[in-house]
Amino acid sequence: MITIFEKLNRYFLSNWRLAVLDLNKGRWLLEPKLALIPYLKAENANGMHILIQPADPSNYLLVDDLSGTLLLAHHNFPDGSFKPGRMVVETSPGNFQVWIHSKNPLSLDQKRLLLQKLKSDPGADPNKRFGRCPGFRNRKEKYQSPQGFFPLAKLIWVDWNHQTLIPDAFYTPQTPQPASLSHQPPQGGVCQNLSRNRYQKNNESETDFAYTLALIRNGFLDDQIRSRLLTERSNWNHHQGEKKQTQYLNRTIRQVRKIAEKSV
Repeated sequence: MITIFEKLNRYFLSNWRLAVLDLNKGRWLLEPKLALIPYLKAENANGMHILIQPADPSNYLLVDDLSGTLLLAHHNFPDGSFKPGRMVVETSPGNFQVWIHSKNPLSLDQKRLLLQKLKSDPGADPNKRFGRCPGFRNRKEKYQSPQGFFPLAKLIWVDWNHQTLIPDAFYTPQTPQPASLSHQPPQGGVCQNLSRNRYQKNNESETDFAYTLALIRNGFLDDQIRSRLLTERSNWNHHQGEKKQTQYLNRTIRQVRKIAEKSV
């Protein structure tokens, strides 16, 4: 673990931070000190998620939830070697996060365009985004084995000697098409991919949580989120009746918004 911390320190130019995430209580930040490793291991063993983030994210981009196929397509050269400035973390078997260290600062709009082209998770907005810390367990319930074990997030590759020069044309938005006179639903961008079916988890509540978080990060208001959940969720066996559904939705949105606000 000490070696991993030293590599992270070099990659983020000695300017990064850790976070401990409790899905019920929120997130708290910590300085990346070696003396904290036993504490972080204990929190991780107790179900907490251990995350990392550059303190100055302007030159860093996190590409989230990638398959091995997407990893090869966008982050490897034809000979199999990784492109410069990458740090690759296998967050669970066959799933990857890739940090890209850019030579030039990137605005949020530029990052969002890049993430669309790199096929990142559409619900993972780049605004001060955290990634999973290698060396700790991924405590998402869906990854728990029948024996009760959780997968270890692994540091696959890190290049702290180089940075990536991203051509301006790569994140220049295309000229918008003339607006149609008919009332068509919004097209393009991340929002067209925001459907509850894309966030299926172990149960209905976890799916609502993940979908609500994605909607909040894309600027949806509470009323809009309630409407989407009511429309797109079909199984309400545990919350029958308008009153119970309203109470559940308000509680879910309130809890998720608190977590989202702590990540900004």
